[in-house]
Amino acid sequence: MQFVGIPAGEFMMGSSKGEKDEIPVRKIVISKPFYLGKFEVTQVEWFKIMGYNPSFFSDCGNDCPVEEVSWDNVQIFLKKLSEFENRNYRLPTEAEWEYAARAGSDKTYQFGDKITQKDANISDTVLGTRNNPDYKGQTTKVGFYQPNTWGLYDMHGNVWEWCRDNYGKYSENETIDPTGADSGTRRVVRGGSWYHDGIYARFSNRTISSLTIRKGIIGFRVLLQPE
Repeated sequence: MQFVGIPAGEFMMGSSKGEKDEIPVRKIVISKPFYLGKFEVTQVEWFKIMGYNPSFFSDCGNDCPVEEVSWDNVQIFLKKLSEFENRNYRLPTEAEWEYAARAGSDKTYQFGDKITQKDANISDTVLGTRNNPDYKGQTTKVGFYQPNTWGLYDMHGNVWEWCRDNYGKYSENETIDPTGADSGTRRVVRGGSWYHDGIYARFSNRTISSLTIRKGIIGFRVLLQPE
């Protein structure tokens, strides 16, 4: 796997122009640097650790993101990967994910306030998806589109990405390294997918899924915690 160094820093998390669960917009401090996967975890990377490929789009190829993996499945992968390499791998928190995705931007997307199918692997009925040659209708190889400012690929579209957090309301007082709700049966996914309209791929958009759900629209990327 290839990783990008993400510096410590602060940013304004959420959006006052999105859904109700994206507010309040508040300053978040990421107190420690970390490394985040340059790409979404691929089918071949999953196979090397787990010994099987669960992906619905297995014919997409080794370099396409693994999908059809539940949050619970991902925890097994991360445990095995950590033991194999003797390093601390985990999912990013929701705050870490948005911080890394924004890479200093206060816009809606890394491209500005608009997104098209030429920018990312998304659906968009406004653009007339069925007649648009840029619409893939399934996952694409990671890194096919342009990276964000910090060199991370596919932060918009391709597959939703599991986060570490339980889903819950934002806390106005939670400003330093927030980790989400204390308990819950649903986890956050971020970034949109090939199946969903571009509006769902916004930096601040929050979507949720149960721990055991497996879909061809959900994958993940790995965070490496420095020693």
